[in-house]
Amino acid sequence: MMKRIIKAFPAFLAMVVLSLSFASCAPDRGYSQLTGYAQGGTYSVKLNLKGVKAPLEEIQAGVDSILTLIDTTLSGYNKGSQLSRLNSGVSVEPNALFREMFSLSRKFYEETGGALDVAAAPLFDIWGFGFTSEKLPSAQMVDSVLSVCGMDTIGENMEPLIPGIRPRLNFNAIAQGFTSDKIAGYLHSLGVKDMLVDIGEIYCEGLNHKGLPWSIGIDRPVDGNMTPGADLDGIWRGDGRGCGVVTSGNYRKYYEKDGRKYSHTIDPRTGYPVNHNLLSATIVAPDAVTADAYATYCMVIGLEAARDFINTKSDVEGYLIYDDGGNMTEWASSGFKLAGN
Repeated sequence: MMKRIIKAFPAFLAMVVLSLSFASCAPDRGYSQLTGYAQGGTYSVKLNLKGVKAPLEEIQAGVDSILTLIDTTLSGYNKGSQLSRLNSGVSVEPNALFREMFSLSRKFYEETGGALDVAAAPLFDIWGFGFTSEKLPSAQMVDSVLSVCGMDTIGENMEPLIPGIRPRLNFNAIAQGFTSDKIAGYLHSLGVKDMLVDIGEIYCEGLNHKGLPWSIGIDRPVDGNMTPGADLDGIWRGDGRGCGVVTSGNYRKYYEKDGRKYSHTIDPRTGYPVNHNLLSATIVAPDAVTADAYATYCMVIGLEAARDFINTKSDVEGYLIYDDGGNMTEWASSGFKLAGN
């Protein structure tokens, strides 16, 4: 049977920020917007300049410099980045940003019992969801690759622990959340109090141009829903506190072969794409990198385990959309605020 390939946007498009254009709506509050291209898509930074001395052009330059540093350090698509060179076997002295990302990755690996593993890059590649084209590997290939990858094959200083095996990393699961936090940190240093940073994943804080906490739409996770905001399942509304808001799902990035759907969420513990009824997971956490990691983790472990995990975290809220016998059903944690509720 002919293989049908679904060309998809990154998972961060599972959410759309409401009220996208406001730069000229409230000049008395000093709101403005920065936009550009980063990490395979567009970025948007909305901020209130009230009390901020730096001119907008300087802030734009600062944001772009951070994005450039992250691209030349952590991108697997930039062949000259530190990550790409390390993965290709070149001797690299990782900079502080790389070491910070690696340290965070190890923390999430240990916390999730290996379900979030940035050193499982070869697994994503053989399934076509890494830095290669899509393919369908044999069970023998999966077993072979699984035996030589993972965070337990690499030391604290990124040195190989298995002789002859070169570790390969893929930071895609948390890179966009990490980037949003870096931009938010820069804006904080300038005195910005009201912001919404969307670098693929979202960090928001304070109020929007209407003087209300930020609201973010959550798309319905149905196959073919490629346009953010075209079909919303619900709207999350904040309370003004800084937080990351991230959705992970399998309905935009997958492929089909012989009538079976293969999702981009790979369980690095088994080596195979997940196969369960959880369609998307939206996580609200104190920062975007944590929300990004936990959203991916929920998609790996499935509905019941994800619900239990969210309920154990006092500083995390979640919204899970799942297939219940052919019907799309939602579960929200007690602190997840939906508009209208």
